[in-house]
Amino acid sequence: MRDKELFGGLPKVDFLPPIGVENREPADATIREKRAKIKEMMNHAWNNYKRYAWGLNELKPISKEGHSSSLFGNIKGATIVDALDTLFIMGMKTEFQEAKSWIKKYLDFNVNAEVSVFEVNIRFVGGLLSAYYLSGEEIFRKKAVELGVKLLPAFHTPSGIPWALLNMKSGIGRNWPWASGGSSILAEFGTLHLEFMHLSHLSGNPIFAEKVMNIRTVLNKLEKPEGLYPNYLNPSSGQWGQHHVSVGGLGDSFYEYLLKAWLMSDKTDVEAKKMYFDAVQAIETHLIRKSSGGLTYIAEWKGGLLEHKMGHLTCFAGGMFALGADGAPEALAQHYLELGAEIARTCHESYNRTFMKLGPEAFRFDGGVEAIATRQNEKYYILRPEVIETYMYMWRLTHDPKYRTWAWEAVEALENHCRVNGGYSGLRDVYFASESYDDVQQSFFLAETLKYLYLIFSDDDLLPLEHWVFNTEAHPFPILRDEKKEIEVKEK
Repeated sequence: MRDKELFGGLPKVDFLPPIGVENREPADATIREKRAKIKEMMNHAWNNYKRYAWGLNELKPISKEGHSSSLFGNIKGATIVDALDTLFIMGMKTEFQEAKSWIKKYLDFNVNAEVSVFEVNIRFVGGLLSAYYLSGEEIFRKKAVELGVKLLPAFHTPSGIPWALLNMKSGIGRNWPWASGGSSILAEFGTLHLEFMHLSHLSGNPIFAEKVMNIRTVLNKLEKPEGLYPNYLNPSSGQWGQHHVSVGGLGDSFYEYLLKAWLMSDKTDVEAKKMYFDAVQAIETHLIRKSSGGLTYIAEWKGGLLEHKMGHLTCFAGGMFALGADGAPEALAQHYLELGAEIARTCHESYNRTFMKLGPEAFRFDGGVEAIATRQNEKYYILRPEVIETYMYMWRLTHDPKYRTWAWEAVEALENHCRVNGGYSGLRDVYFASESYDDVQQSFFLAETLKYLYLIFSDDDLLPLEHWVFNTEAHPFPILRDEKKEIEVKEK
């Protein structure tokens, strides 16, 4: 019953028409043509999903059938929800409407299976929130809040640090069996903040915001080794697990969400800003290194020892450093922009040094090797967006034409090596001369990779960064303007 009492009906909210979704054609003919090509890629990915896997989570483009990842339990339609806002901003109105009707009819969260709280939050909650903020369609707000309520039992732990896995029917949670000492993962519990602040905003119920603010309280009480945040935190004891630190998988989006929490609050959440800049300072001191060949990279820290490896996921950090330059002390603003550019260059090298011109899952800097994957199980590319995401921020913040050049190289590589008759597939080895396909068209290819590419070849007034903050799945959320602040501005 409690859910019903909590959300018998949603309060009326005034829908503010979104800023920067007009989507004018770029003036330059070549750029126009490139952007049209990226929209055609979205069409190819979407139409094949619709033809062979409609209503299932993802498409297997070689087998031409549906693919269901255990990350989503029995929830269906991941590609539909993840792609909504991309369809919207590309002006694919018919497809957006088809997606909406599917969601209205079939999107069901009452599933008796475990889901990843993190994945369901960033893809499903994030995708629904964005779709609502872009279109104003009430169904998306309703579904987002309904799903948010379903995720609340994950926080029923002694510390309030949520479980990684949750059975949405029984409300029983647990952690990944492989995680150090029964710990929750920093990047997972640290990547709920933006979505949950918006859930409180749209439901009128502070419970979501309270849950994520409590996570911050727990983190602030803990001693940080060398100012760093370990990837593992035990939800029962509220203490750190193993002292492993990473700006790649297991850590990555926690740092991103500190910066974005500050930006999304219209720069009023100064606690988030301080946590972000303190963390970045520790990362620069302990994790960022330069190779003998002059490439700046971010290593992994294991109890004080560095592993000189950088994951594809870590490549998002170039964009993050550049985006954060805005809030840095004046003396450091240029430094962060340059650091972003250096990471972008390193990640571009990781692409450029492969046969396919697409980057491996992880690359190393040791024993004379630079920006190259040395282990077979790190040579795959699964249509990931992080390098292109960094190009997008670097393009927006510097307008250096090389970022468009690099983005176009990625488009050509995707077309040459990942495009198949039935959609787009990931690759098992980017160094090998012939394609070995993994047969999965990841939902984030439509949500992120193609969206960021499209934005790079659009004018800056399409989803301008002054008005929108992208969640870690590239779903744009509007900045929550502080009414008091707006009144002061008007009075001035």
